[in-house]
This record gives sequence, structure tokens and C-alpha cells, in this order.
Amino acid sequence: MSTPKAEGFRFPAEWQPHRATWLSWPHNVNSWPGKIETIYKPYCDFVKEVAKGEEVCINVATDQMQQKAIEYLKAVDADLSRIKFYQHPTNDAWCRDHGPAFVIKEGDKAIVNWGYNAWGEKYPPYDLDNQIPTKVAEQLGLKVFNPGIVMEGGSVDFNDQGIVLTTTACLLNKNRNPHLNQEQIEGFLKDYYGASQIWWIGDGIVGDDTDGHVDDITRFVNNNTVVTVVEPNEADENHTPLQENLQMLKSFKLPDGSPLQVIELPMPNSIIYDDQRLPASYANFYIANECVVVPTYRDKKNDPVALEILSALFTDRKVIGIDSTDIVWGLGSFHCLSQQEPV
Repeated sequence: MSTPKAEGFRFPAEWQPHRATWLSWPHNVNSWPGKIETIYKPYCDFVKEVAKGEEVCINVATDQMQQKAIEYLKAVDADLSRIKFYQHPTNDAWCRDHGPAFVIKEGDKAIVNWGYNAWGEKYPPYDLDNQIPTKVAEQLGLKVFNPGIVMEGGSVDFNDQGIVLTTTACLLNKNRNPHLNQEQIEGFLKDYYGASQIWWIGDGIVGDDTDGHVDDITRFVNNNTVVTVVEPNEADENHTPLQENLQMLKSFKLPDGSPLQVIELPMPNSIIYDDQRLPASYANFYIANECVVVPTYRDKKNDPVALEILSALFTDRKVIGIDSTDIVWGLGSFHCLSQQEPV
């Protein structure tokens, strides 16, 4: 069975040019109990900003859902000419994890159809979500590679020189691929993402129901630099695991032998809702063609600091903060909701 790497495909860094961004319209009230109506304004603000620089493709279940989406998008003056709907029913909105993983080579594009099991069977049913990559491939006329294992888009991050960053907490969790060891999982990452190196860090943040997705903690911002969240308060339960990740990152060497550049991002003040600590993090930003959309949390101290740090790193794009306080009640934010399609 051929693999993307064997055929010359690779997964490009998120900052490389996009043809489009894929989303799945939020509709599952169980993901935002008692709050789903409050998320549509910031969600549509996100769509509006991304659509300024690329097409936005939205999976919907029905004509009725599409019309509802259009009403919300019109309310924020989004450019509907840049937004395209596809009748691909989903169970939930987290397109980073159930959406298509696009790989490219010169003049060609394909989709990797990783298996999806709702973060270790936590939220059945997930059968509709699991069909999204093949449905998108059919719409776009693209070849599909089927690794036959579970892998979520939020569990991995990429630079553009063959390095994949991930966490042991998620990828080695027995609720994903219990038949595979670390070396075997690395083989799949290399073969199906076209990678050459796999970098592992440890645990994720408190409240993250994905078992430690890397897109809530550490992200590449260019080929030799990552941002990683830190919690200075030693009494906070995020402090120690994030410090351990920081030290691991500082030990990594790039292919030329130089050290990885590591920039610290603050954590926002803890957000508690319905007696549950939510996985609020500034690392869950999304890099679009013309902007970087950063989740903010009504934190007068840390929101501006995070935006300033990221603005200094993404000088070629507008860095935009959008309030994610209600969205994160669904236990994710803008990066979790989106999946880029490269040109």
C-alpha cells in the first residue's frame, strides 16, 4: 500500500498559502450546554476575518442549517461570496480533528483520511464526523490515503521542514491506538504526513478532554520557533506540566544543529463554568492567509500580552483577538474548529 511520503506528498505548515479553510457548523447543543446561542457571534466573527483572505467552506447538515448559518453570518457583515456550504452532515463542530488532512506535492493535492473516534470514544456517536474527509475528497476530486489508525489534527503541529510536534499524553493514550507503540506511531506520522522528525512533549492543560492536544500548548510560528504556554503561579495545576514541556522544548535541536527558539506565552486566568475548569489557551490560534485569529478570554492583563507577543512574531499578517470565553465552554477554540486546505 502506497503512502503519501512514498509518493512525494507532505503536510505543509499552517502559514503556507491556503486555498480555503474548512469548518463544520456548530449545532450540537451537548457541546455547549445552555450556551450554544452565545457562540455564533464570535464564531461568525472568526469566519468573517478568515474569509477576507481565502474561501471558507462550511459543512452543514440541511438547507435549514445553511439558512440559519447565513443569517448569523449576515449579522456580522461577513462576505458571503467568499463562503461556500457543503451538505456534509456532522455530529459536532471540531473540524480540526474530524476534517480532511490535506497533503501536497508540486501541482498535486490529496487527503489523508485518518480514523476518528471522538477522542477515545468519549462522545458517541461520531460516525458522521468520521466520514467528512472522504466526502470532501469526493467533492474536490482528490485522492485519499487511508492509514487505518486514529489521529486528530489538533494532536500534531508542523513546521515546513519535516518536523512534527506532538504529545505523549495524547498519541500514546490507549484509547486511540492501543495496538501501536511509540515507534510504530512515529512511522505513521512520517509516512502519512511526509515528516522526517517527530518531537514529543508531555501533558496538556487542565480541562482539555482530548488528553493533551498540542494545539492548546505549543505551536510552530516559523520553521525554527515555537510559542509555548506557561503558568507562573506555582499553585496552579498547569504550572508543573507546562514547565516540564518548556524544558523539553529547550532541549530540541533543529536539523542544522541549532537550538529551537522557544517563546513563552502566558496562560489566561482560569475560566470556571458550571464547576468545570475550561481549557482556555492563547495557543489555540489559527493562522489564515491574511490574519492570525487568537482566542481571548476577557482577561485585561493577559489578553493584551498574548496579542502583543504574537503580533511581533506574525509581522506579515494582522493578529486579531476574538472573544472565545463562550466558545471554550465547548472545550476548544478557533484552531480546534478549523482545518486549512493548502493551495
